[in-house]
Amino acid sequence: MTYPFVKMHGLGNDFVVLDARAGALELNVAQAQAIADRRLGVGCDQLIVLEPSERGDVFMRIRNPDGGEAEACGNATRCVASQLMSETGTDRIVVETVAGLLEATDAGNGLYSVDMGKAYLDWQGIPLAGEMDTLHLDLAVGPLSDPVAVNIGNPHAVFFVDDVAAVDLETVGPLVEHHGLFPERANVSVAQIMSRGAIRMRVWERTAGITLACGSAACAVMVAAARRDLTERSADITLDGGTLNMAWREDGHVMMTGPVATSFAGHLDDALFAPALA
Repeated sequence: MTYPFVKMHGLGNDFVVLDARAGALELNVAQAQAIADRRLGVGCDQLIVLEPSERGDVFMRIRNPDGGEAEACGNATRCVASQLMSETGTDRIVVETVAGLLEATDAGNGLYSVDMGKAYLDWQGIPLAGEMDTLHLDLAVGPLSDPVAVNIGNPHAVFFVDDVAAVDLETVGPLVEHHGLFPERANVSVAQIMSRGAIRMRVWERTAGITLACGSAACAVMVAAARRDLTERSADITLDGGTLNMAWREDGHVMMTGPVATSFAGHLDDALFAPALA
């Protein structure tokens, strides 16, 4: 038995995309971990399974490298949207996720835009372990302090720093991710304001660690910067893997525009499904 897959990425944030629209594909935690393993499997930041949807054009299920399920992923949404647009010849796709419906459009010149939905700013919507001002969290970890909390399909903590390159994100990232303030853990971003319209950031993703890009983290950084009046409500945000154009609309929705790429396609060998039998 083999199973076809496509390897895609958005600014280096990479995904193994499996198409289960024609038949159910039930992956257990061990199987998802095996596929995501960069030495023994295909390797990816997230595993994406496409399923039928009654509310949109496709349901996108997102699995983290530890096998757990994630709510939203902006870069993956662009990748999936580009794949479906190529199939159907349309320039608009609605992707259903655990976090809700995400509308994606072809922005031209190899770019795709996604309406990532509303940013949630209250402490219960993040969620936090207790009531707190989400614009200035009472949290300090190592050299990082005073973050902004945002939920854009998943929880984020955004720290503004003078130099993102000077932050030992590999050390402080997991400490913030697992801090007791975040019952569902948190994605961790450090952001450096370059101008009113430009931000440089790096990100530590829940379970995945440091990644080259994270779309929902870029959304969170845009919202956090605008809330603190450090930038306008739109900006170019540069991550380690490249640049996304972000806009926080007046209705609370966050728009993200950026490129996608297909790395290769192949078939998963049945040996990768062996953990189910262990």
